[in-house]
Formats: sequence, structure tokens, C-alpha cells
Amino acid sequence: MNINRVILIVLDSVGIGELPDAARYGDEGSNTVGNIVKQLGGINIPNLCSLGMGKIEGVDYLPVPPVIDGCYGRMAELSKGKDTTTGHWEIAGVQLMQQFPTYPQGFPPDVIDAFRQKIGTDILGNYPASGTEIIKELGAKHMETGYPIVYTSADSVFQIAAHEQIIPVDRLYEMCKIAREILQGPHGVGRVIARPFVGEPGNFVRTKNRRDFSLEPTGVTVLDMLKDAGYDVIAVGKIEDIFAGRGITYSVHTSNNMEGMDETIRLIKEENRGLIFTNLVDFDMIYGHRNDVKGYKEALEQVDGRIGEAMAAMKEDDLLIITADHGCDPTTKSTDHSREYVPVLLYGQRIKKDVNIGTRATFSDIAATISEIFNIGHSFNAQSFMNQILMDGNLQVEL
Repeated sequence: MNINRVILIVLDSVGIGELPDAARYGDEGSNTVGNIVKQLGGINIPNLCSLGMGKIEGVDYLPVPPVIDGCYGRMAELSKGKDTTTGHWEIAGVQLMQQFPTYPQGFPPDVIDAFRQKIGTDILGNYPASGTEIIKELGAKHMETGYPIVYTSADSVFQIAAHEQIIPVDRLYEMCKIAREILQGPHGVGRVIARPFVGEPGNFVRTKNRRDFSLEPTGVTVLDMLKDAGYDVIAVGKIEDIFAGRGITYSVHTSNNMEGMDETIRLIKEENRGLIFTNLVDFDMIYGHRNDVKGYKEALEQVDGRIGEAMAAMKEDDLLIITADHGCDPTTKSTDHSREYVPVLLYGQRIKKDVNIGTRATFSDIAATISEIFNIGHSFNAQSFMNQILMDGNLQVEL
């Protein structure tokens, strides 16, 4: 008996309550799932509840079924920050003790001047804004001038919006690569993001051609080590972008949660050995940042149903890990990420039932656990929970 494949699904921004240092980030009172349930009077996520989500410490707002089919716990973020890149890197074993730079006043002249010079044109914007709002504000002027729209947010991002008929997508990607080359060292933002849109003034719509250009991870990840050991490392959604393509053997980009689950289930049914790593971004991008409480709830309910499909498709030697990378509470005044605990739920035919793995000190406990399962010999400054969850604590992948 052994575990030959891990399916790791990140429910982007599905936090479950403020961390002890949340006030330092302006996030007191944030509880993404809890506040949605409180405001709307409930949520129907039976598959997540069957794995013990309602038994996680602090999660007293979800039902607890009589039989729990998985293991459960919560994780605190050790790294400084609350963004997508930081959260995913920590899940993969890289902890950041210095937060990525943010630009609440916009980017400084040395950055913008260098960018203008290298793209050969002026820009519009250069201030923090909602992506949908800034194209409402500047989209018409962009179409008149041809200048790209540059903006940021509370996250460590340099975003470039452009109409696909004014600046073709390939050229927008080139501009992002230029910005990525400039934004290094002290200005090393976590991500440069292409934000293409279409339509006419008053009716602009962002397209699915978004693309993220991340820094390479600053340390060795569990993805690197699995790939080097000859295992499959399959990325679904924006995972490839978050890790700048490093440590990945195959990737598939998706345009929404349902497509992400479609691809994940397809890959579960195929023959592969190693890691399937999926990010489901709609919770964060479409609902959390737009404070759409009802939409967030419905998206969770839809994905919960697809998780049931994924569980049914799993092989006997599979391990499913469901977690998140930060919070993004749609019930608060803020439209930005929130510093929260995240759930960790585990399921498989060779996994114990109804075991509480407690509060983990770092997201990297997932990397340490995967490392121990596959016997690749790296602790990632974290504690594996393999012995707590496997029916035989000594089970490892066959070499």
C-alpha cells in the first residue's frame, strides 16, 4: 500500500477566519466563509462538510454530518503578506520573510519612465484601482490614444490593461515581459498581469486572455523536487504563471472554476504519477474583489458539487488535499485580500477518517507532507502531517 498521486486543489481566497496578526494588515473581523454564511443565513457545501470542514477549529458555522470521511485542520500563513503568489509559494515550501512591495501611491517615476522608454509610448493611469472600474474610467481615452493602462492594487501587482483591437494580445504580453524585466530587486512585485478587454465605451468586458508574469520562486519548491525526481507535476489554472513555469512537467490554463474542475477530473481519470496542482481563481477574482457575497456563496456551492465528482473519480492510491492561499472577505468594506487562516481537508481510500490535524504553523506543512510521501528528503522548514493521516504512518510512495 502506498500513495502514488496527490491532487492539490487551492480554493483561491477561501479563508476561514482572521489570523492573530490580521490587525497589522487592516483585516480585523475578516472571515471569508464565516461572514458569507452569517450574512446569507447558510451555505450548502455537503462534500466539504463531509470531509470535516465544520469540525475545524473556529468553524462553528457549518453543519457537522454524523460520519466524517476525511481529515481536517487549518493553517496559518508564516510568510509576510496575503497575496496569491506568497500563499502558493508557501504551500509549495517557500516562505517569504519580507513582503513583496506594494504601491498605494502608484509606481515611482524611475519605474514608469523606464517602462515608457522601452515600450516606446506613454501610459495612462498609474494608480491603485479596481480592474473593471479603471477600464470604465480610462478605456475610451485608451482607445483614442493607444496608450496602455497601468494600475495596481493593495496586492503586489503591476497590471496592464489594453483593448484587444488597440493593442493585440501578443503585444500586451510583450509589454508585460518588459515590465517584468524592469520590476526586479527592490521593485520586484509578485506579479505583472496582462488584463485585455473588448467592447465599446460604457460596455467594456475583460477577456479570458489574462496572463500573469510572476517572479521565479526564491527557493526550492516541492514542485522542483518532484520534477527532478521524475514525477509528473501537472499544473491546472494559473499555477504555471504563479511559479513562472518552474518545476512543472505539463500545464493547462483554464478560464473559470468549472473548466478548472473539468480539467482536474479529466487528469484524475488519466494515468499519471506525482502531483496535480489546481487553482480555482473565480472566488477571488470575480466575487471576493467585487464584494459579491451571493456570487461567492453560489460559486462555493457549485465547486462543492464538482469536488464530489473528483472524489468519485479518484484511484485507490490517491490523496486529495483541499486548501486555500489567503482570504478575500466579500462582506467587508475592503475589496482586497484578507489575512486569514485557511482550511486543509484530506481525503483518500488510504486516509484515516475524522482526524483533526490541528492548527498548522505554516502552509508549508503541505510541502513537507508531500515530500515525505514521495520520499524526496526536504522538510521545507515545516512539519509533515503524513503520519497523522495515513492508515499506516509508514506508507510512502514506491521508489
